[in-house]
Amino acid sequence: MTRTTEHLPVHGTTRHDEHGLLLVLDRRLDGHDTFLSGRLDLGQGPAAVRIITLDDVTVLRPMETIEAPTPVWAGTLHLPHGLRPRSVPGDLADAAQTSQRDLAALDAAEMRYALTFLGEATTEQIRTARVEAIVSALPAVGGDAA
Repeated sequence: MTRTTEHLPVHGTTRHDEHGLLLVLDRRLDGHDTFLSGRLDLGQGPAAVRIITLDDVTVLRPMETIEAPTPVWAGTLHLPHGLRPRSVPGDLADAAQTSQRDLAALDAAEMRYALTFLGEATTEQIRTARVEAIVSALPAVGGDAA
C-alpha cells in the first residue's frame, strides 16, 4: 500500500452526541481507510481526530478538547497514513473472470462493502465461500446477473 501524507481541505457542520462533539463532513472521504486518526486544523493548530467513514458520510470525532467551531466550519485534515486505495484481491478478480462476471458493475459503495465482507473472512474456507457469494451476485460480463 502506498503511504503518503495528505492534507485535505474539509468543511462541514457540527453535531453533538452523548460522547461530545462530532464534525460531520459535507462530503464523504473516498479512498481513505476509516477508523484511523488524523489531525484537523481549524485555525487554532492541529488537533487529533478519529476518522469514521460510513457508507455515505464521514464524521470526525475530536480525541482531545477543541474549541467548538461554529455550526459551519472549514479546516485542513492532515492524514499521516495518506491515501490508501483499495484494490480487488487476485482471488476475487480471478473468480469473477473465470465465471465471466463483471466486477466493474459494482459502484463504489458496493465495492467497499464487497471488499470489507471479503477482508473480514477469518479462515480460507470462509474466504472461499465469500468469494463465491460475491461472484454469484455479479452480473454476467456484457449482460444481466444469472
